[in-house]
Amino acid sequence: MAAAGHDVQLPHVAIFPFMARGHTVPMTHLACLLRRRGLATVTFFSTPGNAPFVRGQLDDDVAVVELPFPDHVVARGAAECVEALDSLFPLPAFVEAVSALRPGLEVSLAAARPRVGLLVADAFLHWAHASAAALGVPTVAFLGGNMFATIMRDVILRDNPAAALLSGGGGAEAATFAVPEFPHVHLTLADIPVPFNRPSPEGPIMELNAKLWKAIAGSNGLIVNTFDAMEGRYVEHWNRDHRAGPRAWPIGPLCLAHGGTGTGTGAVEPSWMKWLDEKAAAGRAVLYVALGTAMAIPDAQLREVAGGLEAAAAAGVYFLWAVRPSDADLGAGFEERVEGRGMVVREWVDQWRILQHGCVRGFLSHCGWNSAVEGVAAGVPLAAWPMGAEQPLNAMLVVDELRVGVRVPVPTAMATGGHGVVGSEVIARVARELMMMAGEGKGGGGGEEARNVAALASKAREAVAEGGSSWKALEEMVATLCRPVEGDTPKPTK
Repeated sequence: MAAAGHDVQLPHVAIFPFMARGHTVPMTHLACLLRRRGLATVTFFSTPGNAPFVRGQLDDDVAVVELPFPDHVVARGAAECVEALDSLFPLPAFVEAVSALRPGLEVSLAAARPRVGLLVADAFLHWAHASAAALGVPTVAFLGGNMFATIMRDVILRDNPAAALLSGGGGAEAATFAVPEFPHVHLTLADIPVPFNRPSPEGPIMELNAKLWKAIAGSNGLIVNTFDAMEGRYVEHWNRDHRAGPRAWPIGPLCLAHGGTGTGTGAVEPSWMKWLDEKAAAGRAVLYVALGTAMAIPDAQLREVAGGLEAAAAAGVYFLWAVRPSDADLGAGFEERVEGRGMVVREWVDQWRILQHGCVRGFLSHCGWNSAVEGVAAGVPLAAWPMGAEQPLNAMLVVDELRVGVRVPVPTAMATGGHGVVGSEVIARVARELMMMAGEGKGGGGGEEARNVAALASKAREAVAEGGSSWKALEEMVATLCRPVEGDTPKPTK
C-alpha cells in the first residue's frame, strides 16, 4: 500500500472511520483538509460496500484502501454500514461484526509505504487502536461528538444523576441535577441518554461504551469536531482538569474544509438543488428537515411529521424533507398535496450543501452532532428533536448553552426512552415559529437564535481560516503526534 501523491517526505496519516455517514463524512473532510494544507499524505480505509460513497467525498490525491470482510461474515449477510440497520439497538452486534476487519487492517498498516506515522481511528473501532499501537503507530481517536457531551458522559457515569433524580419519587421528570464542575448545567432525566437514565444501567450498550472509552484513554489524542469559540471552556476543562483521557484537539468545524458548493464540470444537478434554486429565485425561505440516518423512526411518527409539515405549508412554510427509510409511508397523497411548497427526498443528500444554500433558513434536526455543527457553521438556526444516543446532550448545548435553536416539545415518556409520538400540531407550530424566528435572511436578522447562530458561524469561519484556533490545532496535532516518514524506529506507543 502506497500513499497517493509524490510528496513522500510529508508525514503519512491513515484514517479509518466507523461505517456510519455521520462518522464517515467529517473524516473525509479531515482527509481533504490534511491534503489541501500540505500537512500529510493520506490513506483512507473503507470497505468495498462503502468505498464508492467515500471516493465520491474525497479529493483524488487521497488513497482509498478497501478492507473486505472475511467470507464467513459476508455469508451471514452482515450490513456494511449503520444505515442498513433497523435501529441503534443492533449497534453493539454491528460493532462486534466490524472487528472482523482487524486482520486486514493490521496487514495494511504493516505493509504501508511510506510508513504510517499516525492512525486516526473512530472510537467505535476500539480494536484498531490496539492494533496500531502494537505496530508502533500512534493513534488519535475520533468520537464524532462534541466536548460538552463527552464531559457530561463522564459526569453521568461518575455521579449517576438518574439514581438521584429518581430517588425523590414523584416529579422526577421535573427535577434537575446540577453538574458540580459546571453549576449552570442542570440535567433532567430527559437530558440523560438511554440507558444511563436508569439507576443501574446494564446491557450490551454499556459494554460497548466501556470498550470505546478504554480505546480513547489508550490513544494519544482525541479529535473533536468543534472550535474554541463554541466550546472553549469545555475543551480547556478536559485538557487542564480532566485526567481520564488524552488531550483533546478541537479542529472543526470540519465541514468548512469541504470547499465550494458546485457539482463540478458536467455533473448533473440533483433535483433537490434545482428545487432550492427555484425557491431562492422566487424569494422563498425554506425549512430543511432531516431526522437522522442511523435510527429508524416509526411510521406513525413519520405520518405525524408529514401532517405537521403539510399544515405548516398551508400556513406559508416551504420545506425540503430528507426522509429515511427510502420506502417510508408518509400517508396517502401527502407528496401530491404539498407539491410546490414541499419536496420529499428519499435518497442520500449532501446535507452541508443544502444548509449552505441561501434560501435555507431553518433546520428541523435530530441533533446528531454532525448535523448540529453543520447547521451552526452554515448559520442556520435549529429546532432540536433528539432521537437517541447522545443527542439529548447535543440539544442542551445547542438550545441552552449556545442559544442557536429551540426544542421540539416531546411527551415525557418519549423523552426518557419510552413510547409515544410528537403530534402533527406540535410539528406545525415549531416549523412556523422557527421560520418566523429565522427572519428574512442569513447574516444576523430575525430573532435571538438567528442572530446568535449567524455570529457563531462567523467565528467558525475564523477558527478554520489561516491562523485561527482550529487551523493551529490541526497543525500542532500533526506535528506533535505524527511520526516522520524517515529516521523513525518502530516501537510500541503505549
